Amino acid sequence: MSNVETDPVAVRCGEDGSQEAARVEVLTARDVPLGGVRALHVRRTLPQRARTLIGAWCFADHYGPVDVPSSGGMDVPPHPHTGLATVSWLFSGTIEHRDSLGTHALIRPGELNLMTGGHGISHSEVSTADTAVLHGVQLWVALPEAHRNADRDFRHHAPEPVRVDGAEIRVFLGSLAGDTSPVPTFTPLLGAQIDLEPGARVTLEADPAFEHGLLVDAGDVRFADTGLRPTELGYAPCGHGALTLANESERPARTILLGGPPFEEAIVMWWNFIARTHEEIVQAREDWEAAADRFGAVEGYAGQRLRAPALPNAVLTPRENPRRDRTESGKAGAS
Repeated sequence: MSNVETDPVAVRCGEDGSQEAARVEVLTARDVPLGGVRALHVRRTLPQRARTLIGAWCFADHYGPVDVPSSGGMDVPPHPHTGLATVSWLFSGTIEHRDSLGTHALIRPGELNLMTGGHGISHSEVSTADTAVLHGVQLWVALPEAHRNADRDFRHHAPEPVRVDGAEIRVFLGSLAGDTSPVPTFTPLLGAQIDLEPGARVTLEADPAFEHGLLVDAGDVRFADTGLRPTELGYAPCGHGALTLANESERPARTILLGGPPFEEAIVMWWNFIARTHEEIVQAREDWEAAADRFGAVEGYAGQRLRAPALPNAVLTPRENPRRDRTESGKAGAS
């Protein structure tokens, strides 16, 4: 998915200054329209002022349920990416994906689609004509220095659900609850959908070297002793050897668990690009506007590709994750 904000912010991501197993930090989302008058609205929890990364996860959009016949659904024209991998995960509906690798794939509920941009890739995403309700998440992963110019790639995986103590778990990246995704990543990552029955409580073994984020889609969920409501993202710092999730609702709960070791490198993120310097962002934008071979071409999309927004009239200024002592006392609002 593209970040089509007309004034996208520049973000620097670095190591969180404190790694103690402190209480969960609650991050609230901001509403972002993708497109024009009938825009698809998403709830963005990463990046924001309170936190820019969780592990290498640097971007999280949560959307739906959207009534497609009345809203028009999703129609994101061809657009570029550099220095990152995109993770598409649906709860309902179907999205048609086309990219400059020549991939033409359908994104369906419960099936991972991971696309690596590296030095440059472009793709389009359109909800299918038979989709009545569109609902899911779009996530980005920052690529480390050694691999940020990696070749374009596309992977698909449909994980089998694992049952543990009233929870159904689908591990799409990394390892959890005895299951491991076969999809390779450039840094250690965890990505899983965890559905909880009403009143269910599950404790899962976790890597204490990982920081974790739990995005709640449905239900009221207690995460490591902190209550989370739908659309909120709970951040747990490193040091947790186990994670407890409890559904405090009288209805099923649905969550997305993300994790990874703190990303040690400072990066700048602007529009759909991740780089290390202002100059690299400028070059990527110029290459896209010039239709350079770097991004390739998307075949089969009926329409024009996205134009890049104007750069701000200043050097892009990065920023780091705040230290825990600034945020551990309460909720953190979105920027």
